[in-house]
Amino acid sequence: MSQPPKDLKYTRTHEWVKTMPDGSVAVGITDHAQQLLGDMVFIELPKVGAEYAAGKECAVVESVKAASDVYAPVSGRIVEVNVRLGDAPETVNKSAYGDGWLFRVQPGNPEELRALLDAAAYESLVEAEGH
Repeated sequence: MSQPPKDLKYTRTHEWVKTMPDGSVAVGITDHAQQLLGDMVFIELPKVGAEYAAGKECAVVESVKAASDVYAPVSGRIVEVNVRLGDAPETVNKSAYGDGWLFRVQPGNPEELRALLDAAAYESLVEAEGH
């Protein structure tokens, strides 16, 4: 497993979260998750303007191996989706922490960000899962 970037936060369901300058958060799946899933073939993104509670399914990533739900790491409204993934879902495999981001959320409760894992805690979680 590659080292998860230290400037991001993580969920127990293998999403990463990056706070943006405008207060929104970018969300993607971790490099570990994309490695387990394999080559991405389709990504179903949430609709801009949709609202989700933390922990609710809001997107789906499909690979040659499986389909997997992506969960909202925090409650809030979707403010942007990565439309380039429609034509190039493999971008998630090539750049999980960069161009492979999935969507941006405007948090309804910024306090929820404090409950997310830091890189060290996420690494421990992955090790505990035995991957």
